[in-house]
Amino acid sequence: YWFVSIAMVFLNKYLLSGVSFTAPMFVTWFQCIVAVVFCYIGGLLNGVHPKIPSLPAFEYDLALAKQILPLSLVFLGMITFNNLCLQYVGVAFYNVGRSLTTVFNVLLSYLSLGERTSLQCLAMCGIIIAGFFLGVDQEDSDSGVSYLGVAFGVLASLCVALNSIYIKKILPLVNNDMWRLTLYNNLNAAILFIPAMVGFGEVNVVLSAPEIVTANYWGFLLAAGLFGIAIGIVTMWQIQVTSPLTHNISGTAKACAQTILALQISGETRSNMWWLSNGLVLGGSMGYTHFRRLEMLAAHQSASAPKA
Repeated sequence: YWFVSIAMVFLNKYLLSGVSFTAPMFVTWFQCIVAVVFCYIGGLLNGVHPKIPSLPAFEYDLALAKQILPLSLVFLGMITFNNLCLQYVGVAFYNVGRSLTTVFNVLLSYLSLGERTSLQCLAMCGIIIAGFFLGVDQEDSDSGVSYLGVAFGVLASLCVALNSIYIKKILPLVNNDMWRLTLYNNLNAAILFIPAMVGFGEVNVVLSAPEIVTANYWGFLLAAGLFGIAIGIVTMWQIQVTSPLTHNISGTAKACAQTILALQISGETRSNMWWLSNGLVLGGSMGYTHFRRLEMLAAHQSASAPKA
């Protein structure tokens, strides 16, 4: 999980700011195409051999696609803003730049589902928010920060939170089959990206770029797409062999390792206050996960307790 997640971030960073042209929507569109092709090939392998993992047969029902469209729009925003954030900020700051997902989860759960959050969890959200603002301030002081990149990070966090809420609503439409939902989401997004790329002039930018005719660029592009699929698979595996709590702790530790690795590669240093901001974000996230686990455990025990 660590290897796939960190490699995917660095691959995307190279594709978004390590080449001579800027085309974030094209990069994201190609990754959607890779996911669709993967689902298609996986569907063809369905039932070929019992030891070969198979995916649902490839099908695209227009009526169902329209029902899934709201989720696809949120998904499109999530992956686009995520890549735009990564384009404008460094990998070392990326974790802090996208740290408000938990806060938006709490806010949107209350606004759309009426779910209330405990004071302990709200306190952890407050720590995350403090870490975010301190991180932005310290990044600006240490190396300069792109406020446009920060804005994209906030929007990406909002879309991630919206995406999780919409998935709960849409998943029953595809018989709770995540791979089928992945197919529809990525195919819808790939179609929606085409007019967006044309409208923003990315098609001409890509066609005139010198890298577009090199095998090296397409190799990185394909690798990023495959790692995008792999992260979903290894995340499910990690949760299956451990637990959701362990996965969250692993993700927090991975973010710390990713930050240190990024600074080692770039040869940069940061102030103690900058590290404190990262500690607040990571600590607040882990604290929130811990308190939510205790609440869910208490709710489960209460529901399963014999009634008098």
